[in-house]
Amino acid sequence: MRWENLTVDSEHSRADAALFGADAVTTRTFDTPEFRGITFHEIRARSIINRVPAVSRMSFQWTVNPYRGCSHACVYCFARKTHSYLDLDTGLGFDSQIVVKINAPELLRRQLGSRRWQGEHIAMGTNVDCYQRAEGRYRLMPGIISALRDHANPFSILTKGTLILRDLDLITQAAEVTDVGISVSVGFTDQELWRTVEPGTPAPERRLEVVRAFGEHGIGCGVLMAPVIPFLSDQPAQLRATVRAIAASGATSVTPLVLHLRPGAREWFMAWLEQHHPHLVARYQRLYAEGSYAPKWYQRRITRQVHELAEEYGIGPTRAQTPRRIRPPEAAEEPPVSGPTQLSLL
Repeated sequence: MRWENLTVDSEHSRADAALFGADAVTTRTFDTPEFRGITFHEIRARSIINRVPAVSRMSFQWTVNPYRGCSHACVYCFARKTHSYLDLDTGLGFDSQIVVKINAPELLRRQLGSRRWQGEHIAMGTNVDCYQRAEGRYRLMPGIISALRDHANPFSILTKGTLILRDLDLITQAAEVTDVGISVSVGFTDQELWRTVEPGTPAPERRLEVVRAFGEHGIGCGVLMAPVIPFLSDQPAQLRATVRAIAASGATSVTPLVLHLRPGAREWFMAWLEQHHPHLVARYQRLYAEGSYAPKWYQRRITRQVHELAEEYGIGPTRAQTPRRIRPPEAAEEPPVSGPTQLSLL
């Protein structure tokens, strides 16, 4: 297991400076029903705020990922490839070998307080889910959210996990002082498909209850309708049923995203497809013949259909809010100082 390859940028790509040494790893298992078959590798990370590579298609520049690997076990998860950097299996190993950065909250608080940090938006849940099963035991997110709140640092969370409701009060407090974005991932509402393709996640209807709960507390919640799975969840009636359920939950927006199959995920998904839907294997090979993404014409068709349904059901676009900063009462009375000063986030 090559722990030295877990580097500052290796949430998305490889680099040189190791985030932690192999001697800092503690491996644990817990003989309880919810954790049976899962191995946790506890590490003390050296850095927790990760820069997204410039070549990425992501709209954000910084992420925080307290975990690697994910017990949600989604067969299509693009993050599976990152496990290969540690010589861990990208299939069952990704689902059951979970790296836990146990010092993430304290490390984040220290990095947010650094004069080098400029208070930029931080995205969470974009690599693996920060509210996966492990969070119920390690409880890293309360400390992370508290640090972001105390520094009034804007952030967003994307999740399939209902455990986020545990931290609703903390997130509400953070939303009072900075820009907070919450999104829940619900690609489809088909129960049979969910049980086989996302076996470790809460049911789609339970995730939509999260959307409803945030709305009731005055925090608008969007839905990432992802992935739309070709030939399995993309029929007009299926899209309509999903968008209708999303609208009924009170979601402020819906953003469709067609399944993409990057190396690591592609092999695992195609093995799943061969087992559960062998008649679709050849169609997938043709549809994804050019690479990881479905053809543009297909993506545009799905996007248009979902947007039309969203308009029909009254789901409107959200408007970005301006991040709010906490300023100490005495700050307005202090005289200006000359020379360089440390940027204050408090």
